[in-house]
Amino acid sequence: MRIEQLEYVTAVTQHGSLRRASQRLHISQPALSEAVTKLERELGVTLLDRRRSGARISRRGRELLQNMAEVLEAVDRLRTAAGDQAAAHHVVRVGTVSAATATLLVPAVRDLRGTDPGCTVEVVSNQPADIHQGLLDGALDLGLVNVLEGDDPPTDVVGTSLVHGRPVAVLPAHHPLTAYAEVTTDQLRAEPFVAMREGYLMHRFANRLFGPDMPSTSYTTHGAELGKVMVAEGLGLAVLPDYSVAGDPLERAGLITARPLANDSTSVSLVLQQRRLQHVPRPVRDLEAALVARARAHRSGTDLAEVTSQSA
Repeated sequence: MRIEQLEYVTAVTQHGSLRRASQRLHISQPALSEAVTKLERELGVTLLDRRRSGARISRRGRELLQNMAEVLEAVDRLRTAAGDQAAAHHVVRVGTVSAATATLLVPAVRDLRGTDPGCTVEVVSNQPADIHQGLLDGALDLGLVNVLEGDDPPTDVVGTSLVHGRPVAVLPAHHPLTAYAEVTTDQLRAEPFVAMREGYLMHRFANRLFGPDMPSTSYTTHGAELGKVMVAEGLGLAVLPDYSVAGDPLERAGLITARPLANDSTSVSLVLQQRRLQHVPRPVRDLEAALVARARAHRSGTDLAEVTSQSA
């Protein structure tokens, strides 16, 4: 058994296919596949389910993934102790539904740069189900998802609530409805609507809000970030969590704004998820701590610059 064989298996699970893993590792796909096959023969288990759509870690491989991560982390600690700083480079992969990006995620990544300057953060925008699967497969280290009050939390990942809020109507800054303190469902229904795709929590909420009488003109988009751009460009209105709008660059630039929904008391939370591990790599722990610190500052109204100076 060689260390690089464990690294190859981890890379395949992270990137979803032998081809993408080989590109990231700068080795040929046949060489990577052969190395993994040899490891499978040595261990006597099938680590990867190879399909036309890509390679995924097998059920047995998932059971062994934590052991592989612990071995690789131990090797990193040894290399660091020996002074090989370059070999201690880490990549933290975060899946997000693009909520509170400007308020929490981007500042937390900036904080991480101060504590782990050699760490790379990959941010992937995706639907909650894909984020959940990525966490289980080891393709993602952390996930940021929206959760409605009353939803049953998944039992196979650990969740930490970061911020709480409520769904709001997202409007272009100079839209006539900005003259109102609240926006009613009928007012929203009369406007073109920018909806989230099926699979996102706010898609489910919009169906609950409008019932069978959806707005006659609507657009569907993948994630809140593009939805806010479409609102800013005047294509329609949207409904998103308030923490997805407050502090967003488009809101700060005066291009979009938000109004509460009349007669609606729905609570929505941004939850940080990660798979259950006995040993979590230090950069993942550091990014988790930065997100929690940013969320705490957001809830208390602390100046974000103060958090940055404290984390530096």
